[in-house]
Amino acid sequence: LPPPKRHRKIFSSLRKEGLKEHTQTMSTAKTAAPAAAAPAKVAPTKKAQKKKSKKQLKFTVDCSAPVNDGILDPSSFEKFLRDKIKVGGKVGVLGESVTISRDKTKIQVTSSITLSKRYLKYLTKKYLKKQQLRDWLRVVSTNKNSYELKYFNIHDQDEEEDEE
Repeated sequence: LPPPKRHRKIFSSLRKEGLKEHTQTMSTAKTAAPAAAAPAKVAPTKKAQKKKSKKQLKFTVDCSAPVNDGILDPSSFEKFLRDKIKVGGKVGVLGESVTISRDKTKIQVTSSITLSKRYLKYLTKKYLKKQQLRDWLRVVSTNKNSYELKYFNIHDQDEEEDEE
């Protein structure tokens, strides 16, 4: 195959100087390059040390409003979370890495592995849909580590309909 256009000038100058000398120098440079490219062992950085230290994540879901009204059963919600949370790509195998506890109307999820708060919201919405409560309840973040189940404001909609 003919060389690409950009290399034609290089090859023509090499032919003049002597192709044999160039190939010998290139072959030694190629064998020496991988040895020089081998990375030296370096002490771990602060970021790597932070990743190794496991931090416990604690999330809470406050179900007090629907539980006080008798709509939601917190024990069934707790069981749902135990059955549905994925750890290592497997459903229902929490092990010691994730613990779920219930304190009257609050559900606490403690995790030693990465577990996103958004995933907990997704599972809560899934439970509400399964119990056919999604039309009346919504999941609202109250602070960095907690969610609260609140009712939709239906009274505002009723007043708007009365005005029309």
